[in-house]
Amino acid sequence: MTFLATILVALGALKANKMRSLLTMLGVIIGVSSVVTMVAVSDGASQRVEEVINSLGTDTLMIFPGSSNGRTSGAGSARQFVDGDVEALRDSVPGIVAVSGQVSGGSQVVAGGKNWSTSIEGVDPDYMIIKQWDASVGRIFTEQENRVGAKVAVIGKTVAKELFGDEEAALNQRLRVDKIPVTVIGVLEEKGQSTWGRDQDDVVILPLNLARGRVLGQGPVPNAVRMLHVKIDLTMDTAQTEADIASVLQVRRKIKPGDPDNFRIRNMAEMVRSRNETQETLSQLLAITAIVSLVVGGIGIMNIMLVSVTERTKEIGLRLAVGARKKDILSQFLIEAIALSILGGLIGLGLGISLAYWMASSGDWPVMISYQVVVLALASAVMVGVFFGFYPARKASGLNPIDALRYD
Repeated sequence: MTFLATILVALGALKANKMRSLLTMLGVIIGVSSVVTMVAVSDGASQRVEEVINSLGTDTLMIFPGSSNGRTSGAGSARQFVDGDVEALRDSVPGIVAVSGQVSGGSQVVAGGKNWSTSIEGVDPDYMIIKQWDASVGRIFTEQENRVGAKVAVIGKTVAKELFGDEEAALNQRLRVDKIPVTVIGVLEEKGQSTWGRDQDDVVILPLNLARGRVLGQGPVPNAVRMLHVKIDLTMDTAQTEADIASVLQVRRKIKPGDPDNFRIRNMAEMVRSRNETQETLSQLLAITAIVSLVVGGIGIMNIMLVSVTERTKEIGLRLAVGARKKDILSQFLIEAIALSILGGLIGLGLGISLAYWMASSGDWPVMISYQVVVLALASAVMVGVFFGFYPARKASGLNPIDALRYD
């Protein structure tokens, strides 16, 4: 019997038992579809997080007031930073490219007959360098405007759209921020949503001295800022730069040797490394899930194939009696198992991709389907068919023709 004839016989046997074939494939379908869906969602979420971290910059440090030794301090009890800290870091640490203080809050902004509730951020001009954020229309305020607390503002695209219709119309318009009139001198490039769902374009950015002195309030500490943003030079020793920053702040905040720091330095590069470690762990869990799902599907195939061998014992004996070789019987049953796995894998692949895109469209889940996942899913399905189909096929080919014909 030719190989093509063996394939046709195997496919004919599967076609003759459609329901049993479908139930046999069910384990592989569920296994492949679940793996494809989980990997697509996982990779999509990972890509979204990586985009956000990259937008912050791997050369960026964020420094917060508060304990760094595991104990936490409330925002009101933690000693705040001041403008002098910003100047000291800028002048004393050679590895720093740019540094900015930040104060933030929320307020209603009004233009003409429209009002909008948005985020207010007061920053130094260096903040835009640190965030790699420029104006798509107009300009960013200068250090001189920041120093004198000039009544100017740079707004995000969402604010421009809600209050003025578009960014071009917003330029040079008057805007009231908590009853303080300011002039819009620029509209920022679009950033989009962050990974936690915040609209980064829904913001009004003011010179730090204006925001702190007239809009958000000075607070009990003169010239205070709530956090520091630092851009470092990656061509230099970043660990040494971070140590130099800590040393300057320890001196300024009068921290004695051996005492815990009352500030926290968060390194974006460390966040990237943590994200990669988390992704590796998640990938390992997904791999284990995939193996378990496919093994369950393979056991189902082997079980049904063994039942099929038992039911078709007389058929096998008759074929052996009329001249079929053992390798023909082996090939037939092995082809049946592989065909079930491949067909189940294709159905599971289509179901998994459809489910992933449905989740993306209905639940705003980020998904990413790569060809490597598709190839791996189909290859795994074939391996399952070969591995779990071999024993039933070998058992069928090893039957004695006379005993098989006598089987009742």
